[in-house]
Amino acid sequence: MRIRNGCVVSMHYTLTNDAGEIIDTSVGYEPLEYVHGQGEIVPGLEAFLDGEDVGFAGKVSVAPEDAYGERNLGLILAAHQENFPDDMDLAVGMQVQTELPDGTLAVFQVTDVSSTGIKLDANHPLAGKTLHFDVEVLDVQDGALLTDGGS
Repeated sequence: MRIRNGCVVSMHYTLTNDAGEIIDTSVGYEPLEYVHGQGEIVPGLEAFLDGEDVGFAGKVSVAPEDAYGERNLGLILAAHQENFPDDMDLAVGMQVQTELPDGTLAVFQVTDVSSTGIKLDANHPLAGKTLHFDVEVLDVQDGALLTDGGS
């Protein structure tokens, strides 16, 4: 069965950066499963897999605009220590979340801690980066069969 919208795809992947360093992999672990066409993986990888079949293996480089987008400098904020609980030991790399005025939650990564304040970044950690995927499609199932019990 070819990969198309609504299919459940099982695959192994290895994600590397421009230097060839592994960022993430499913190899040696459970394969990644996702529903094709539902935006569960980055658009560039989903487009690369569209129409492929079980056994397909390939490599693709996905530009930032087809992955997590370009870095948005408007998502980098400065905060003061008094905006955080007294017992919170802030450190670079730590993630913090806050409720926005509209009630949604925003996640920020702490990128700098100094006596003058805290720098927070709400960009995805992979924003602005080209992603290199090495994938192998292990299984493709019709999503309709899985949702109705196979009848």
